[in-house]
Amino acid sequence: MRVFIYIFNILFFVVLLLSVFFVVHFTTKVETPKVFEVPKGSISKVIEKLNIELDGEFLITDRYLLSYFGYPQAGKIEFPEKEMMRWKILKHLTEAKKISSKEFVTLIPGETTLFFLKEFAKEYKISFEELKNYYFSTAPIKEGFLIPDTYTMNLEKDPKKFLKDFIYRSNSIHKKRMAQFGIERFSYWKKVLIVASIVEKESGTVEEMPLVSSVIYNRLREGMRLQMDGTLNYGLYSHQRVTPERIRNDNSRYNTYKYSGIPPEPICNPSLTAIESALKPAKTNYLYFMRKKGTDKHVFTATYQEHLKAIEENR
Repeated sequence: MRVFIYIFNILFFVVLLLSVFFVVHFTTKVETPKVFEVPKGSISKVIEKLNIELDGEFLITDRYLLSYFGYPQAGKIEFPEKEMMRWKILKHLTEAKKISSKEFVTLIPGETTLFFLKEFAKEYKISFEELKNYYFSTAPIKEGFLIPDTYTMNLEKDPKKFLKDFIYRSNSIHKKRMAQFGIERFSYWKKVLIVASIVEKESGTVEEMPLVSSVIYNRLREGMRLQMDGTLNYGLYSHQRVTPERIRNDNSRYNTYKYSGIPPEPICNPSLTAIESALKPAKTNYLYFMRKKGTDKHVFTATYQEHLKAIEENR
């Protein structure tokens, strides 16, 4: 009898602990993506996709609560709040209506703000100058502030309101990232964004980003000019080929062939991976890199002689 009571007490205590854990787990608020694409397949796949989008905020056992609410329909949905309790997120997955693809607005990593705003203005037939002036009067820096992602327009399609929400959401994400990386001063964070934006423009692959970052810091440490074409793809020059003539004639501080140090502003809106690479560059002695012919990859070298040899081999 005593053994039975002992086992019962243990089981009761375990059940109580689990109950407290799940109550806390499901009632904790989580930052939600603006747009989420519910994948086709099992409920477990939906939970796995949520974990990818939300940095592992859900447990695989959460599929049981999701299945209790219903079965989510595949397609893109929008979350109504920037933060929601976990149980509300799961419930919303089963109730949300799919949104029209026409409402999607995408800012890709590496795109400049001016080019994005110009295309946005053209799409919605509004004044580019008005949008640009609004952005410059609202955002804390001219470039590199918007967070690349897929967003949706409000139903009323008010471009200014969309841009206001975009800037507000980006600001909250920057604050969260600064806290995550232990950075207090925005002036320092801006320098990180400048380096990250160059990494974004110059890297051929995600895997190369820490290597490109190391070249940037190594050249700065040696007192060398960066001499990188990507820095001349700023603003509305985003997709223009950098020619020798352009290098000769561009007298802005973005021309790292003429000026030492980093540009005065980021040159594009960088991804989180590029930012992480700017904060944690690879440990190398590389000072040069060049694109391999017919690929997106680069050859990294430590000396000018090695660099010239790499150029010769790739002709």
